[in-house]
Amino acid sequence: MITITPAAAKQIRESAKQSRMEGMALRIAADRQSDGSIHYGMGFDDLNRDDDTRYTAEGIELVIAPTSRALLDGTVVDFVEIEPGQFEFIFMNPNDANYKPPEDAG
Repeated sequence: MITITPAAAKQIRESAKQSRMEGMALRIAADRQSDGSIHYGMGFDDLNRDDDTRYTAEGIELVIAPTSRALLDGTVVDFVEIEPGQFEFIFMNPNDANYKPPEDAG
């Protein structure tokens, strides 16, 4: 369903450690906007809802609500340097109307 890159997994673990939320699952949510793009949210969550999907990617326990499942299918979460010294999580999602796959540097 969702792929977590090693760089993203490392940052997620570091964030959990810094905020004393180690051992909590990471909830990822998605909501389609009026222009077809997708807005994302993520945070540590210790709630256990019966209809959530739970699985592990790159050693990170993920939780996805039913309303976000289809929107997140095939998404890759990465942690990249956008500009020198500025790192951000990015969502590469083929379900997003504005998504353009990265070009091969090849």
